[in-house]
Amino acid sequence: MPRPSSWPSDVQYITSPRYHASVPTVMRLFLTDGVRLTSHPALPKPFNGTTSTVVRIRSISDTSHPARGQFGLFAVRKIPPKTHIIDYIGEVHCQDRLDSNYDLSLHRSQDGVSVGIDASKMGNEARFVNDYRGIRCKPNAIFVEYRTAMGELRMSVRSSSDPIQKGEEILVSYGKSWWRFREEQHGR
Repeated sequence: MPRPSSWPSDVQYITSPRYHASVPTVMRLFLTDGVRLTSHPALPKPFNGTTSTVVRIRSISDTSHPARGQFGLFAVRKIPPKTHIIDYIGEVHCQDRLDSNYDLSLHRSQDGVSVGIDASKMGNEARFVNDYRGIRCKPNAIFVEYRTAMGELRMSVRSSSDPIQKGEEILVSYGKSWWRFREEQHGR
């Protein structure tokens, strides 16, 4: 499978979620809506199973950007408001991964089981979406939980109520708790 340009050599590029052994059978059935999935289920449209044609990973060189010297996710073409951009793909797990900067909450059950998607070691282009703070006054994209046509629970990145222009960086809110935890970790 071709990897996008600028893809890190130490991260496996995947186009469908991988389920870690820590996900209990009952939870996996809930996440997949009882559908037996192979390790590589079909992805919902508009994603074509290869590298994305909607976004591109680019190096950030702007000296005022908080992620200078790192990478960001940029629109290849104009994206209309409230449009699916890409699914956040990674390893689906039920573990505490406090050391990962790429772990996104997917679901929390009533009995306290937390499910995350960790793209630190494997993932797709969505792992490069940055937080809007220090770049824009508000995010131009949001995380939205949904079920695919096959019934699998996913987290997508969607444009917000305004269009995203070609060449513009895709920016979300990581949330106050994400930043609070990072501040606590670094003793600020």
